[in-house]
Amino acid sequence: MAVSFAKLVPLFQIMLYLTLLLSLNNGTARITSRFIRTEWPSADIPLHNKVFDIPKGHNAPQQVRITQGDYDGKAVIISWVTPNELGSNRVQYGKLEKKYDSSAEGTVTNYTFYKYKSGYIHHCLVDDLEYDTKYYYKIGDGDSSREFWFQTPPKIHPDAPYTFGIIGDLGQTYNSLSTLKHYMQSGGQSVLFLGDLSYADRYEYNDVGIRWDSWGRFIEQSAAYQPWIWSAGNHEIEFMPNMGEVIPFKSYLHRIATPYTASKSTNPLCSNVVHYMEGESMRAVFESWFVHSRVDFIFAGHVHAYERSYRISNIHYNFTSGDRYPVPDKSAPVYLTVGDGGNQEGLAGRFLDPQPNYSAFREASYGHSTLEIKNRTHAFYHWNRNDDGNKVTTDSVVFHNQYWSNNLRRRKLKKNHLKPRVEVR
Repeated sequence: MAVSFAKLVPLFQIMLYLTLLLSLNNGTARITSRFIRTEWPSADIPLHNKVFDIPKGHNAPQQVRITQGDYDGKAVIISWVTPNELGSNRVQYGKLEKKYDSSAEGTVTNYTFYKYKSGYIHHCLVDDLEYDTKYYYKIGDGDSSREFWFQTPPKIHPDAPYTFGIIGDLGQTYNSLSTLKHYMQSGGQSVLFLGDLSYADRYEYNDVGIRWDSWGRFIEQSAAYQPWIWSAGNHEIEFMPNMGEVIPFKSYLHRIATPYTASKSTNPLCSNVVHYMEGESMRAVFESWFVHSRVDFIFAGHVHAYERSYRISNIHYNFTSGDRYPVPDKSAPVYLTVGDGGNQEGLAGRFLDPQPNYSAFREASYGHSTLEIKNRTHAFYHWNRNDDGNKVTTDSVVFHNQYWSNNLRRRKLKKNHLKPRVEVR
């Protein structure tokens, strides 16, 4: 996921581009943390646990979640599942609790996977919303209906603050629950999810669909109240010919709504030793674009650890000979691996030794990140380790917006009182 910032743009646009052209205010010390989290085993929570409870009432909506619904931050897509029958496909909503003066009709789909048959999966676009407003919404029929709320983002402005949570490779283990609970205390207003959602593909036969259902109920405690903006990972492919399932991303595409048409896309899919160099061909194609466009962040999961790089580029890499020429580059992105959500495959604790020059901080622990856009000049980034049940900020960096800083610098040069600025090394 490539991210940059030039001004505070619409929420979905922020996720895709974020053109806040930054310089990184950090030192040159490289850190490999030796902390290893061992509190809980990497095993999925049993299905009878209360975190997977089915809502009371006949055909009550479950697995409720919202995502960004447009390009401007004035719409959401509300999704839910009715397990037994179609039920109502309508969302009622309004600005006052239990007073719903507007409504929207959604679409419905379902699918089979092996002999599992999904419930009725509803997706409803709610648009023409006002900025920075709390909305209450209701779904379902009669006594089985359920009520939730969400907050729309602030009006677009260079100094409008906003906080993103960043989570990847979550799964549904006790470690996953720890990550989710700690994120919910972070003040994050929307989640950028980096792929590998339910890890249902670790199961076989009907259990694949059952574990998608349990995961949907698991994340509802957060995802029903704020947008989770999705990208797919390898665990969403679910290519299982032994079960007669050969359509990639079948479960994901039916269950997970994304506003890809709002960005004029035609498709909703767009240093650790583990998986090392797997994405090399993609890097060779895209890195020069990232550097030229001054993209600031590349967020990724997949590797089950945390790592942050310095700004460094390798655009002169000789793909044929294998010769590498990585250099510090203030126009290059910072690469952040946040694949430590807590899934059942465990942590990737094997790092290259010695630590490469491009690597600023790395640790094999479970956690999540937050990116706080403060104003037109500053953003704060934190990686939060789940330390023995407590949220611990372990890696923290201040980013400066190069676009605004450069303009400010020109004005200050005219007045001959320019202050020194720390550059990326």
